[in-house]
Amino acid sequence: MMFDLPDSETLYAALLARDAAYDGRAYVGVSSTGIFCRLTCPARKPKFENCQFFATPGACIEAGFRACKRCHPLSAAAGNDPMVRRLLDALEARPSYRWREEDLMALGVDASTARRAFKRQFGMTFLEMARQRRLREGFTALSAGEPVIAAQMDAGFDSPSAFRAAFARLVGVAPGAFRKDAQLLADWIDTPLGAMVAVACRHKLHLLEFADRKALPREVAKLQKRQPGGLGFGRPEVIDQAAAELTEYYAGRAARFDTPLAYHGTAFEAEVWRALRDIPAGETRSYGQLAKDLGRPGSSRAVARANGANQIAVMIPCHRVLGADGTLTGYGGGLWRKQRLIEIERDLSATSA
Repeated sequence: MMFDLPDSETLYAALLARDAAYDGRAYVGVSSTGIFCRLTCPARKPKFENCQFFATPGACIEAGFRACKRCHPLSAAAGNDPMVRRLLDALEARPSYRWREEDLMALGVDASTARRAFKRQFGMTFLEMARQRRLREGFTALSAGEPVIAAQMDAGFDSPSAFRAAFARLVGVAPGAFRKDAQLLADWIDTPLGAMVAVACRHKLHLLEFADRKALPREVAKLQKRQPGGLGFGRPEVIDQAAAELTEYYAGRAARFDTPLAYHGTAFEAEVWRALRDIPAGETRSYGQLAKDLGRPGSSRAVARANGANQIAVMIPCHRVLGADGTLTGYGGGLWRKQRLIEIERDLSATSA
C-alpha cells in the first residue's frame, strides 16, 4: 500500500531510529553504495546527503539501486505470497538471464497473475524487475573492469534485421517505408546501460537516445519534420565515431565527445544545450544555477523544458542537472540511468584528478 512520503528530514530521523512504523511504507537508497534498504535495516547508517527516499522497492530499482542483503527489502515486500517469493529466488539465482513470459509458464506460474502481484507489491512487473536487474549486473561488470562486451547483457538487438523491425514498430512506420536514398540514417549502439538509437546524416549526429525511451517515436517524427529527405537504415562514419567515443566513456577512460552534433531546437534551447556541455564531467548543477550561468535568473522552468527537449543523450549531458535540493529529477532514460551516468563521471573525474 503506497502513501504520501513525509519530507526527507522526517524519514532520515525514522531511519536513524529504525522506526518500524515505516517498515514496508518507505525505503532508502544510499547513493554512496548503490544499495536500498528498509528503514529498519541494522546496517550502519549513511550520511543524510547520501540518502534518497522512495515509496516502493520498484521505485528504488528504477533509480538504479540494488536490494540490501542484510534487511532483504524485496523479500519483506513479498509478504506471504509463495509465488512472489519463488520468482524472487529464481531471479536471484539467475540475475543475468533474459526472462520471458515463457519462462514463467515453465515454472508453472501464470504470467498475468505474476504481473498483477508484482505490480501490487513492488510497483513494477517481474519482467521489468528482471530487466532492471540485468542492466544493473551489466553496469557492475563494467565497473569491475570486465570487458565492455561482458557488460552488454541487454544489447536489445541481435542483428540489423532485428533492429530494423523493432525500430519500425517503435516509430509506427512499416520497414518497407524506409528509403534507401535517405539523408538521415538510423542504427543502434550497444552500451552497458542498454541499446541506444542513433540517427545521423553524413556530417552530423541528429539523435541519440536509449531505445526504450517512451518519447522516442515522437522525437523521430519531429526530426523527420525538421529534416526532410526521408529516413533509412545505415551507419555513416558519424555513428561509428559516436560509438567509439561512447565506448571510451562507459569504460571510464574519457568524457570528451567530438562527434559533430546537429541542434534541432529554438535558439534558447540550443543555448541551454551548449551550457550543459560546459558543465565539467563529475559535476552537477541545478536548473536555477544553470539559468544564472546563462544570465537568465528566474528562467529555471524554461531551462528545465529545454533540458527535457534534448534529443542527444549523454553527449549533451542533461543528466548533470539535479533538483534544487540535490535529488535526482526526471530523466527520459530512467532515473537509474541518470544515477549510473553521474557515478561513471564522478569515478572518471576522481581518477583523472
